[in-house]
Amino acid sequence: MSYEKLNSNSRIVIVGTSGAGKSTFARKLSTKFGLKDIELDALFWGPNWTQAPESEFRKSIENAMANSQGWVVHGNYGKVRDMTWKRATTLIWLNYSRRLVLWRVLKRSVTRIINREILWSGNRETFRKTFLSKDSILLWSFQTYRLRKEQYENLTKDPEYSHLNIIGFTDPREVDSFLKNL
Repeated sequence: MSYEKLNSNSRIVIVGTSGAGKSTFARKLSTKFGLKDIELDALFWGPNWTQAPESEFRKSIENAMANSQGWVVHGNYGKVRDMTWKRATTLIWLNYSRRLVLWRVLKRSVTRIINREILWSGNRETFRKTFLSKDSILLWSFQTYRLRKEQYENLTKDPEYSHLNIIGFTDPREVDSFLKNL
C-alpha cells in the first residue's frame, strides 16, 4: 500500500479486536485528512445498552457515509460489511497481540469507570458490568480475539475485497510511525 494514496477522498475501514485502539486511530486519521469519523458503536448502541435494530443501524450508516466524500469507519460489525468494506478504498487492520489488547481494554475500562465517562447514548461502563457480568467487555475481548484474528486473516485474502488497499499493523509503534510519515 502506498500511503500517499490516503487523502480527503479516502474511504477507510479500521478493524481489530475490541480494545485494539480503532477509535483513537480513526480520530487521528480523520483529523489529518478532514475525513468524516464514523464510529459504528455510536450508531449501534442506544440508551441503556440497547442495540439498534439492524434496519435502523444500516440506515444510520448509510446516512453517515452518504453525506461525506471521504470517511473513516471503525468497528467490527460483520452484518454491515457489505456496506462498509465494499465502499472502502483502504482497510486498516490493527492486528495486535492478545496480551496488548487485553491490557488496553482493562486500562480503558478502569479509566472510564473512574472518570464516569459517558459513552454512546448516555451509557457508561460500570464496575459490575466490566468485571462481574457475562457481558463484560474484558470477557468479550478475550473470547473473540482468536475468532477476529482468523476472520480478518481470511477476509483480507478474499477476492471479494481485492479492491481494498490493505494495511496491517502488528505493533502500535508501526501506527505511530505511519501517522508521523503521512
